[in-house]
Amino acid sequence: MPLQFKTPDAQPIDPRIERLVNDLIGRIADKWTMLILELLAQQGEMRFTQIGRAVEGISQKMLTQTLRQMERDGLVQRTVHPVVPPKVEYRLTDLGLTLGEAFCGVWLWAETHLDRIEAARAAFDARA
Repeated sequence: MPLQFKTPDAQPIDPRIERLVNDLIGRIADKWTMLILELLAQQGEMRFTQIGRAVEGISQKMLTQTLRQMERDGLVQRTVHPVVPPKVEYRLTDLGLTLGEAFCGVWLWAETHLDRIEAARAAFDARA
């Protein structure tokens, strides 16, 4: 069931925005998108093979799918250079950079609450 949000004054949010947020949460919450987003934010423009080597555990198929979806959403720009063999590079768009900034809060939250989360996990595991 999709999340349903309301504005601070309890007015329903535009259903188009709601659909977009639900769609993006599903996609962005996927670890590959987040890792690629972070990598490109740190490194700038990179070739497909460089991204594949830098993102540990990602298959070529998953890398292709993730980059295509990110391109479709306007998060990355794909540049094909007319050389032999073809040189393809990816970089974050302004939109992709702003998404990375938005998710920076999750990293800050995790840093702030790391000890509490680890303690909760240890207590849970001890009971299991």
